[in-house]
Amino acid sequence: MNEVLLRSLIPGVIAILVRRGADFAAAEDAVQDALVEALRTWPADGSANSPRSGDASGSSGSPGGGRPVRDPKGWLVTVAWRRFLDAARADAARRRREDLLDEEPAPGAAPAVDDTLQLYFLCAHPSLTPSSAVALTLRAVGGLTTRQIARAYLVPEATMAQRISRAKRTVSGVRFDRPGDVATVLRVLYLVFNEGYSGDVDLAAEAIRLTRQLAAAIDHPEVAGLLALMLLHHARRAARTAPDGSLVPLAEQDRGRWDTASIAEGIGILRAALARDRLGEFQAQAAVAALHADAPTAGETDWVQIVEWYDELVRLNDSPVVRLNRAVAVGEADGPRAGLAALAAVDAASSASSSNRGHRIPRYTAVAAYLHERDGDLATAARLYAEAARQAPNLAERDHLTRQAARLNARR
Repeated sequence: MNEVLLRSLIPGVIAILVRRGADFAAAEDAVQDALVEALRTWPADGSANSPRSGDASGSSGSPGGGRPVRDPKGWLVTVAWRRFLDAARADAARRRREDLLDEEPAPGAAPAVDDTLQLYFLCAHPSLTPSSAVALTLRAVGGLTTRQIARAYLVPEATMAQRISRAKRTVSGVRFDRPGDVATVLRVLYLVFNEGYSGDVDLAAEAIRLTRQLAAAIDHPEVAGLLALMLLHHARRAARTAPDGSLVPLAEQDRGRWDTASIAEGIGILRAALARDRLGEFQAQAAVAALHADAPTAGETDWVQIVEWYDELVRLNDSPVVRLNRAVAVGEADGPRAGLAALAAVDAASSASSSNRGHRIPRYTAVAAYLHERDGDLATAARLYAEAARQAPNLAERDHLTRQAARLNARR
C-alpha cells in the first residue's frame, strides 16, 4: 500500500466532504474510515489500480466491487461520503439534514478543484491555540495518525486524541466563505518545523513536505520564503550534533556535512521570491540563513550584510527575539562591545512590557555569556553560561552550556 499516495490525498478528500455539507469532525472521521477500507482492499504494491475482489460490502462498502481503481481520490471521496451518510442517518439530531443526505452524488471522478488550501486555513483558525492548530494540521493536512502525533510530542495518545477532538469541535461549522490568513498558516507550519525530530515522526521533514504542498497551491512570496528558510536550516541538520549527541555550534560545524542540494534549492527559491519585491519576515530570515550557507568557513561569514538583513527584520517585526539575534550579528560585525550595547537595548525593551518584566527572553543569557567571553570577561561569561544552563529548555542545550561554563572556569 502506497502510504505516501494516501496521505497526499487526505486533505483534498476532507475538503470535498466539507464543501458538500459535512462538518469538519464528521468529514475527518469518514475519511479515516475510507482510508482503513483502502488499506484493506487496495493492492499491497500500492498501485491502486485493481482492488482485491469482493471489496463491496453493502451501501457502505467500496465502490466498484473489484473494478480497477483508476481514480484513487474519487474512490476515497465516494467511500468517505457513504460513511458520512451512514453515520449521519443514524444520528437523530441530524434529521434536519435529510434533504442533503438523500442527494448522494454518483460515484465518479473527483472534482478537479483543489480544496487543500482552504483546509490549511481551517486548521490555522484563529480560535485554535497554536498547539491545537499544529496537531490538527498534522492530522488533517499531513495525514499523520493520532498515535504518530502523540509520539512526536511525547504525550500519551489519549491526551493528543482529546486535543485533536477539541480542535475539530472548534472548527466544525466554520464556513469557507472568507479568504484565509496566509500569515497564520505560515506560522503554524513554522511551529511544526521547529519541533524538529522526536519519536518516529520527523516533524521538520514533514513541515517541509507540507510547505511544498502549500507553495504548489498558492503563489505567494512569503510561502516561498518559508520553504527556502526551512530548506536552508534543514541542510545543516547532520552537522548540528556530534556522535555523542552533544550540540555543535554553527561556527564549529563541519560544513562538508551540509546538504548542498538543499542549500542550492533554498537559495534558488529565495532569489525568485526576493525578485518580486514584496519582502516579508520569512524571506528576510531566509536571506540570513543563505548568507551563513554561502560562507565557506565561519570566518568568511558576511556579518555586515547579516546585520543589514536584521535591520530589515526589525522594520517588519520589532520583536525582542529579532533584536536578540541582531545583537549577536552586531557583535560579530562590529565587535563584542557593540554587541553588548545592542543586547542592553534588547533587555531594556523587553523589560518595558509588564508581561515580560522579570523574564528573560529565550537565549538572552546565553548570548550575553558569549559576548562577554568574546570581550575577555571570562568570569562574567562563566557565571552567565551556568545561569543559561539552568534556564535551558532541553537536556542537550543544558549540557552544552554547562560545558561552556566548565571550560571557562578551567581557564581562570
